[in-house]
Amino acid sequence: MGKQTGFKEYKRQNFTLSPIEERIKHYNEFTIPLPDEALKDQGARCMDCGVPFCHSNYGCPLGNIIPDFNDAVYKGDWETAFHSLMSTNNFPEFTGRICPAPCETACVLGINEPSVTIKNIEFSIIEKAYEKGWIKPLFPEMTTGKSVAIIGSGPAGLAAANQLNKAGHTVTVYEKDARIGGLLRSGIPNFKLDKQKVVQRRIDIMTEEGVLFICNTNVGADTSIDEIKAQHDALVITTGAGKPRDLPIVNRDAKGIYFAMEFLAQNNRRVEGDVFSKDEEILAKDKHVVVIGGGDTGSDCVGTSIRQGAKSVTQIELLPKPPVERPDDQPWPTYPRVFKLSTSQEEGAVLDFCVLSKSFIKDENDNVTGITCVRIEWDGRSFKEIDGSEFMLEADIIFLAMGFLGPLQEDVITKLYIEVDEQSNIKTEGYGTSQEGIFSAGDCRRGQSLVVWAISEGRECAIEVDEYLMGHKSMLNRKSQTYCHK
Repeated sequence: MGKQTGFKEYKRQNFTLSPIEERIKHYNEFTIPLPDEALKDQGARCMDCGVPFCHSNYGCPLGNIIPDFNDAVYKGDWETAFHSLMSTNNFPEFTGRICPAPCETACVLGINEPSVTIKNIEFSIIEKAYEKGWIKPLFPEMTTGKSVAIIGSGPAGLAAANQLNKAGHTVTVYEKDARIGGLLRSGIPNFKLDKQKVVQRRIDIMTEEGVLFICNTNVGADTSIDEIKAQHDALVITTGAGKPRDLPIVNRDAKGIYFAMEFLAQNNRRVEGDVFSKDEEILAKDKHVVVIGGGDTGSDCVGTSIRQGAKSVTQIELLPKPPVERPDDQPWPTYPRVFKLSTSQEEGAVLDFCVLSKSFIKDENDNVTGITCVRIEWDGRSFKEIDGSEFMLEADIIFLAMGFLGPLQEDVITKLYIEVDEQSNIKTEGYGTSQEGIFSAGDCRRGQSLVVWAISEGRECAIEVDEYLMGHKSMLNRKSQTYCHK
């Protein structure tokens, strides 16, 4: 490393954020990147550790060669940093914005000092590459004559498509929604990941490279799976984990109770210009909002509700409030569950932990008016209700954000007679399903997970698909993306 004492000389410096009173007035991204000189200092903090756990499986599922691009940024060699980053990560513009950065919690410096700002450096490298024109369409050196259908255009599907296209196969991506991107497009708010400036920018490049995208096509439901199979030599299923966890308590049928993704997807479409009728609209404006579920999806509901002009936003969570510091049972370099306010929660939500939802309350017109709750105490993995702790939350609209139970079953999985495991995820051997020539990757295979894991799975799945099509291992591999920007 160029600055072996850099971690002693420079303090961690994060991106700044637009003031809350300004950013809640719009749906644009609101991070303010550091100037190049400050980023050089941050790259210098990478400490030339003996074993860089940041790019192990504890840190980065993609195996990003983080010390290399940190060192290049420190030296001001941004183009080298870009080539290093792209050698392992198809979409650093996505991970640099929405990944929770397990690489940073696995950073060796992070054992007793603030870790290196890896995520911010990654973001800055890829945006510099776009600014300088280093990102250009790449075309395979040869074509194989083989055709692959990818069903689902989320991060796993896009990564698999990107890899297989560069290997010379003809790739067609089928998406049931009107726009490409899957979770990236529909589930993540625009203020965290801009759809036109970031997601569509990448889709346009992939289209120019030769990937064919077909929207409004729910394979197995409104499109014949047999026709798709007949047209392609291999299929890759990357439909995500779209089945939300429900809350079947009293008065669940009340009007005004929605799954989080119904709310988030509609608002993302609204931001992109879609118009909804009054009967279709899911709006938090001038309403008391309750979000059930304390994770990222719940937080996204909070930020979106605040921007829509909610009267109040309360987010409740069944689990206890996490500790502020890394707990002893989650030692370095594992990713710890610690308490940290999200940017959305900082904008004005009330958070409440150890809360069990007992029943919804509705009026004579079946509109939800509140929720009855009780406080609980945990004893290891189980909990009990605290006597006399019942309380009621006023709510005009409620969002269920309690995670996902696996992929939707009624379309492509059922029509292809694919085996699933006990969690209803697609069962695979490696990435191959129970059906010859059909593969799977991402959340529909591994369960609800991170975007960075989805990209990793798409890449690794592409290796198996390529080998299946060609009958031998090719130059395509996970840790060194041969087909990269050079």
